[in-house]
Amino acid sequence: MSDTEADTLFERIIGGEIPADVVYQDATTFAFRDVRPQARVHVLVVPRKRYRNVGELAAGDPQLLSDVVAAARKVAEIEGILESGYRVVFNTDGDAGQTVFHVHAHVLGGEPLGLFGAPEED
Repeated sequence: MSDTEADTLFERIIGGEIPADVVYQDATTFAFRDVRPQARVHVLVVPRKRYRNVGELAAGDPQLLSDVVAAARKVAEIEGILESGYRVVFNTDGDAGQTVFHVHAHVLGGEPLGLFGAPEED
């Protein structure tokens, strides 16, 4: 990403410019509750360094991708869903529903989760 591009929404949250309900943070990641939760627990885990999507992150910094996944597990532990089960989702680009182009993992759980993807036809 260019240094001249405007900060993403997530960079503004990480920087404290926009308030968030922070669940966890460390040197490389920042996790906060989604403002439009899709499950009882819905936390976003964001790397502090911006990459557009998970593919770009995997190619550019595999260790940081590992840090994001480890932070997702830590969030599940903090939220009490480690044993009952949780889902980690990366949406990549428009067709997958990515709306903020700063890679982020959705940690979902706290209740039985349905299937995902296109709905089945009757």
